[in-house]
Amino acid sequence: SATNKEMNTTDHQGAKNDIGKVRAGLLVKDFPHALTAVARVATFGANKYAAHSWRTVPDAAARYHDALYRHTLAQACGEINDPESGLPHAAHIAWNSLALLELELTK
Repeated sequence: SATNKEMNTTDHQGAKNDIGKVRAGLLVKDFPHALTAVARVATFGANKYAAHSWRTVPDAAARYHDALYRHTLAQACGEINDPESGLPHAAHIAWNSLALLELELTK
């Protein structure tokens, strides 16, 4: 019969081999407010158009660059929030940057 020590699983330390893996938690823990703001932009876009429809916009890269530049110019002129969405231009800039990066990485 097994002794109490052999049956006690709390005596064994678990193992997880995650060396060299992406530490996604760094984004969530370090940028929770920024990520929430970008998620709000994504939600605004999904409600205005349709969820995930940004992927099939004709000439998408050029159009997302233009949107990114428009938000950058508005921010540079001192406007903090986009008048249509009410959300920070910086969050729109980040969303457009992510869309462009996703398009580039998934070509």
